[in-house]
Amino acid sequence: MPLATCPTPLGLCAIAWHETVLTRFLLPDPLRITTGGGEIQPPPWVATIMQRVHFHLGGQPQDFADLPFDFSQVTAFAGAVLRATLAIKSGTTATYGDLAAALGNNPWPLLIPCDRIVAANGKMTGFSGPGGVATKIRLLAM
Repeated sequence: MPLATCPTPLGLCAIAWHETVLTRFLLPDPLRITTGGGEIQPPPWVATIMQRVHFHLGGQPQDFADLPFDFSQVTAFAGAVLRATLAIKSGTTATYGDLAAALGNNPWPLLIPCDRIVAANGKMTGFSGPGGVATKIRLLAM
């Protein structure tokens, strides 16, 4: 699957796609070394998403609910949870109880805002992305 990176105020993100759907989005990870060997020039629709990510991480909130995610790569249940997570708008949070389950598998962090999921008591809990809860807090502050 093609992959392209995009510099953002948070660091270097990466996006992968197949034909007309998104297959993965990667937040900046200082442990991931990008050599550029597998990267290609993204098609215009992917370049537009990359620009929206840059705006979002630069403080201009974006709603990514309109993006063509490839939900076929996750279970039906995970897809339902991820779709429900898309309804959580910027500036708001939900509890795991609100979603009836922890996410467990989200190949599109930030784009499907799992960072907006908090514990029932409002505390910041688990975030599987690079930097853990510290990254979650930083994303919520944006």
